Amino acid sequence: MIEPQVPRLAHQVATRALTWLHANRELGALPPDVTIDLADPDNAYKPLGETALAASLVLRENVAGPRQTQLAAELLEFCWQQLRGGDLLYERQLRHSLLTDPLETYAHFARAGYRHAPMEELLAGLTRLRAARAVECVPNRKLAVANARRVVGLEEDTDWDALTDATWLGATPEPWAVDWMTGYDVTHTVFHLTDWGARPEGLPQRLRGYVRTWLPVWVDVWQEVCQWDLMAELLIVDSACGEPVCGIGPWEQLARVQHEDGLTPRDADPVEEDPEIRYKDHQHPAVVAVIAGTVALSRSLDTGVRTG
Repeated sequence: MIEPQVPRLAHQVATRALTWLHANRELGALPPDVTIDLADPDNAYKPLGETALAASLVLRENVAGPRQTQLAAELLEFCWQQLRGGDLLYERQLRHSLLTDPLETYAHFARAGYRHAPMEELLAGLTRLRAARAVECVPNRKLAVANARRVVGLEEDTDWDALTDATWLGATPEPWAVDWMTGYDVTHTVFHLTDWGARPEGLPQRLRGYVRTWLPVWVDVWQEVCQWDLMAELLIVDSACGEPVCGIGPWEQLARVQHEDGLTPRDADPVEEDPEIRYKDHQHPAVVAVIAGTVALSRSLDTGVRTG
């Protein structure tokens, strides 16, 4: 049973983080001279894609208030315009056919109804190529690509069981062997199998039992060492794969460390005063806080609107 205070805290955490992302969105704008040949996409348009993901899930779950829904819609529109109405993604995918990041980023917009016809025509053609299917990446990233194809509506014949079995989580390893990076791998395996909580049945039953057994332990570990970003990702997992098992403690902790303006620190390190550094350092945990709070609130209300 979900503890009664969890929905209130989840809503508070998500609302504050969403407000902060919206208020600081211009700090995530692309340079005016950006090209499709990005030297460092992780620090260029990846944050835009992450913000778009959070906004799209707020709209999908439909449990936020009118003001939060408006902020999410405006954030999504801002990100879309930064990507030139999808043209930047299309041009990047056209030039670099084996890259997966244009598809993965486009899926966040497609989820919310943004469509780019040339991009979808291009993706449909690439999906049929053996070369595109043979791109080598870590197993949970293969799940990310498969889920992006599913969200966009591309024809696919994905062997979800095989992809799942290839992941760290799929092997149900000794739980004490998890480390910081593997913790993120575990969370993303669950995110993509369940499409961020829309399809909890996408996580196989044998893995659901393993996760529900060990998730409270892992949350305690990362909470103890003040890794708030990873702890919040694990809280998404808690809501995405069935009735939550972690209780109210981690939510109370996340609410305590979150700043009044919504900045959500990634860890216990001091927060820089410079606005651009603050945004760069803490944009991701704010995104995670929005998703964690939104999915937890939706789960508690059992809205039935989670439709990928």
